[in-house]
Amino acid sequence: MIRNPHLSETTAAGTASDVAVEWDRGNDQWWDWYMSLADGPVPDGPFVDPPPHDPGPLPSDDEILAELAEPYPVTAAQFRQFQTDAFIKLPGVLTPGTVERLRIRLREMLDESVDPAVGFQSREMMWLEDDLVRAAVLSPRIGGIGAALLGTGQVRLYHDNALSKEPGAGRTPWHYDAHHFPLDSPDVLTAWIPLQPTPREMGPLAFARGADVADLVEDLEFDKHGTSYDRGVSEVLRAQAVQVEDGPFEAGEVSFHAASCFHTAGANLTTAARVVLATTYFADGTKVVPSPTMVSGDWRKFIPGAEPGHVVASDRNPLLERPGA
Repeated sequence: MIRNPHLSETTAAGTASDVAVEWDRGNDQWWDWYMSLADGPVPDGPFVDPPPHDPGPLPSDDEILAELAEPYPVTAAQFRQFQTDAFIKLPGVLTPGTVERLRIRLREMLDESVDPAVGFQSREMMWLEDDLVRAAVLSPRIGGIGAALLGTGQVRLYHDNALSKEPGAGRTPWHYDAHHFPLDSPDVLTAWIPLQPTPREMGPLAFARGADVADLVEDLEFDKHGTSYDRGVSEVLRAQAVQVEDGPFEAGEVSFHAASCFHTAGANLTTAARVVLATTYFADGTKVVPSPTMVSGDWRKFIPGAEPGHVVASDRNPLLERPGA
């Protein structure tokens, strides 16, 4: 067995599927490891320019705050679709100007702290540092959609995440978030907010359609050293003719996926970074799983003070109420 170079001696120990120990490095190193589990070659070009995009006049902070405070009506049909498919893409959640303002701010924050040579750049917990990011992450608009799709009046924040897939960065492996988040509840979802129009060539998030897809791959062994798990999921999805939604995202379109949803993302074959703000919410009253694993990364950073079996309710997991609930 070839040891994955991103793992420490402790996390590399045991069989390839043994992830029982906790992660012992930072989240930047976690992403380096996880991205290395994607099957397929690293792209080497040629890369294409993304389509030109004009977001129009950029809104002021006050205009953004007003937009984010406005509830987005989730219909009964959209709720049912989310329950059936385990994901949904919603148009017009944000205006193109607000999307551009968020992109500019996240780009600034990433440039302050991330090695520019890294192909998949990330930063978390930005809402603690920046008013604009806080407004989006804790907004009645984004958080309210999450609460509506989960069918609950209140949700808590797990974390925010800036994800910048640089030109030439490769695939994100197939995975489902219940394998990652140490949250003992099915009522967990993530809003994936692309901060530019995102064509297929840029590597948008792609979803295996169906709430029962996890059952099809439950016998596959996870491989913490190599790409066999990612390859195995792809083979099962093809063999079972599972529909994969891998279409582009328009500016302001936002997807929401459940923790049970299998998803991936393609390589970025364009000359521009694919910048995303991802925010994860969970139902109030959720507990930490009995035994968090290395796949949860530095989870104590996101839910400080919460121990296995305890309810998550720290000041870093603020409560968001769905407007009108």
